[in-house]
This record gives sequence, C-alpha cells and structure tokens, in this order.
Amino acid sequence: MTDLETRTAGRLGAPGPSGALRRAAPALLGYAAVRALGLLALAVWSAARDKSAYTLLTARWDSLWYTRVAERGYGYEVRLPNGDVHSNLAFFPLLPWLERLGAAVSPLSYADAGFVVSLLASLAAAWGIFAVADHVYGRRAGVCAVLLWAVLPVGIVQSMAYSESLFTALAAWSLYAVLTGRWVTAGTLAALAGLTRPVGLAVAAAVWAAALTAYVRDRREGGTDGGRGVRRVLGMLLAPLGAAGYVLWVGHRTGKGPLGYLDVQAGWRNGFDGGVAFARFVAGKFTSFPAALAGVGLIVAVALLARLCVVCVRQRQPLPLLVYAGVVTVLALCASSYFGSKPRLLLPAFPLLFPLAVALARLRTARSVAVVCGVAAVSAAYGAFWLNGSGPP
Repeated sequence: MTDLETRTAGRLGAPGPSGALRRAAPALLGYAAVRALGLLALAVWSAARDKSAYTLLTARWDSLWYTRVAERGYGYEVRLPNGDVHSNLAFFPLLPWLERLGAAVSPLSYADAGFVVSLLASLAAAWGIFAVADHVYGRRAGVCAVLLWAVLPVGIVQSMAYSESLFTALAAWSLYAVLTGRWVTAGTLAALAGLTRPVGLAVAAAVWAAALTAYVRDRREGGTDGGRGVRRVLGMLLAPLGAAGYVLWVGHRTGKGPLGYLDVQAGWRNGFDGGVAFARFVAGKFTSFPAALAGVGLIVAVALLARLCVVCVRQRQPLPLLVYAGVVTVLALCASSYFGSKPRLLLPAFPLLFPLAVALARLRTARSVAVVCGVAAVSAAYGAFWLNGSGPP
C-alpha cells in the first residue's frame, strides 16, 4: 500500500451531513460566487449582442435534444442532406428523466427543469470534488480544487442544461464512496453515472480497479473479507449496469444488436479512432499563419494535459482517481467527435486539477485569492464570448 493510500485509508469516518456541509461551505460559497460571475458576464455580453442568455443556457444545441427526449421520448431523428442521421438515441436518459420529473411536479417547462437540475447538480458536483480532494489532500486543497474546477475556461457549461454537471456530481460522489469503502453506494452512483453519459464507463472502471486492488491486497495480507467482500462484489456488479443497460436497450430498439449504439453515434460522426481525426484537425491548422497559432495552442494544451496526468501519477493519487481521469481523458481526446466540444468533454476529469490545487493551497491566502479572482474574471469573459459564438460548446 502506498503512503497516500495508507493515509487516506486511515482517516476517521466522514462527519454527519451537517458537519460535512459546514466543512465544505467555503468551497461551495466560492463556487457559487464564481458561477454567479460567469452568469452575470454572459447576461451582459448576450444583451449587448441582442441575444437571450437564458436561451443560450437552456434551449440551444444539446439542451434541445435533451428536452425533446423528455417531452416526446426516444425515436426522434434528423436526416441531413449528406445522408447523416442524427438520432436522439445518442443522448443518455437520466437528465431527460429528471427534466420530465421536474416538469411533472412543478410549473417548470422541460427546459426550465433542465436548468434547475444542472444548477443543483453543479453544486453537488462541487461538494463531491471537495469531498474527494479533502479526503486525499486536506481541506485547503479541497477548496482550491473546487475553485479551479469553477474557473475552467469552459466552466459556463456547468450552468447549462447539459449533462456534464449531473455526471460529474455522480462520478465525484461515487469516487468518494470508493475511497471511503462504501462499495454498494459507489456501484449505485456509478450505475447512475452510466445512465447520464457514455463516459460513465470510466466511473465503473474506477470502481472495478479499486475493488480488484483491494481484493488482491486482502489476499496478500491473509485477511478475510466477510461482509465487506460481499458488498465489494455487489458494488462491482452494480457499477456498469447503467451504461451497459442503455447501450443494450438501444441495440435492441434499433435491431442492430449489442453494437447498435455505435451505429447511432456514427450517424453523428462520432466514434473512437485513437486520436487520428484530432491529430489531422490540429495538423490542418498549420495551412495558414493565423490558423497556425491555434494549432500551436492546441499542441501546448495537449502537452499540458499530458503533464498533469504524469504529475497525478507521481503524486500517487489513489488508483480509482487515476483510472477515472485517465479513461475520461483518453475518450475525450481520442474520439472523432466535434472538436470544439473536447474541452467540454474533459470537464468531468476533475482529478487532473488536484496537482494545481495542492500548489495553490500552498500559497498565502491573499495570493491564492488574487489568482482565483483573476482567472475567474478571464473565465467569465471567455465563457460569455464562447456561448455567443456560432458553434455549440
């Protein structure tokens, strides 16, 4: 067992809900302040361009597809002139289910319910990120991790009627349950994450990796699992059920067998090609001088991302965090999907922020606050500019 694993395993049990909320309060208040700044910047920028900020958040791009699923169910598709078929079967069901529930029990529309779900889920995600970082690195680093997640350039997506916030909340709390030995809870949350986005398999992989490692360690140390072993196995069985169940259902509905979901994604020009399409996209930027600057920026960004992955390993992050962040990163970078969405697809990979959070936590409070405030202002402006652009995030 590594030093970090020994330290995290030796922590006392988690405090009660009220105590946990008080401990996380600085992180949640800071997160809410950053997101409020982002929404204010979006409102001002959109008004200057005679656009509705609320429409950008709730009734554009993917959010329209989610509300259509909530309202009409599955089966809607759009056939493009080039022959591509955009089917709403590509969108996993948990967010539309919650939108439908919100509209059923309140006067909210489906779009309004999606916005409320995302706002609440973003707070739950922030709390979950804090819980994980606090458990591994301490409270100060936990606060910094949440603030860094809030000030990401694409952080405005956390407030959109998209599934990223919901997925990140489920993933973060599943990982926290793994780190604290709550295997059934971890498996249940992983299953729900699998009903939210295809990358939910990353959460299941993290649960499996941690469970198998714990089993091998117990065998090596000659211990007996007892009831803990049963709960661990149950958590492993639950973890992949959400993603696997939906994918198999899509295959049955389309009549194309277990791989039918891949055909649905192919209609959107989505797939996994090991990063070939992304590499070609970056290389294509070097055909002219202004575009070459963007190409250099993309290469630098990928290099920094790789560097963060290496630092996470060197800092001996717990295995489930490494597996989860690694799978999310690989799927985001190696998918042949719309390239403008790759930053958004990386949004749930919050463990990659932990090395930066640890470094930020070591600064004096005044300096760390100044850094966060400066980055938050830039992020708010960029988010407003980004959503007011022509393409989807």
